Amino acid sequence: MTEPTLPAVPARIDPPMAADERTMLTSWLDWHRATVHAKCAGISAAHAVATPVPTSPLMSVGAIVSHLRWVEHAWFEWILLGWPDNGYATPEDPDAEWRRGNEVPLGSLLEEYEQQCERSREITAELELDTSAVRERGGEAAATLRWVLVHMIEETARHNGHLDLLRELADGTTGE
Repeated sequence: MTEPTLPAVPARIDPPMAADERTMLTSWLDWHRATVHAKCAGISAAHAVATPVPTSPLMSVGAIVSHLRWVEHAWFEWILLGWPDNGYATPEDPDAEWRRGNEVPLGSLLEEYEQQCERSREITAELELDTSAVRERGGEAAATLRWVLVHMIEETARHNGHLDLLRELADGTTGE
């Protein structure tokens, strides 16, 4: 039986060394988003759902991709714009998006992630960096689009580190 083909890896374009703030933020976020795809390229279906870290029994390559898709939705659509939550996490099952990543083929998860990232790009293009979120989180001041972009760079970069480790444990693949 052959494993399903993963979607094409988006090009990782190095962010410019000098640019306006919006270009710098969106370029770095897109670079990290493309890195998610690069870390997943060529991984086997078995390795995509492997959870080799005993203290993190839900953490797999697929689970991270599922989580990142949900985080993109949560910050850009649900918190920033106030749209309905169509994510997977619920108060009854706060880890649902992690579990889903071990149940859905990685190729499908990567396609969903890229579609969600495209929606986030469209939202970002329509708003000013100082636009405040409709929803507040935990009684804090409303985040701005600028804060969301910085947070998403941090979030995606942090999980790329996890993908790095999981990929190396899976098949020895390393790289930026």
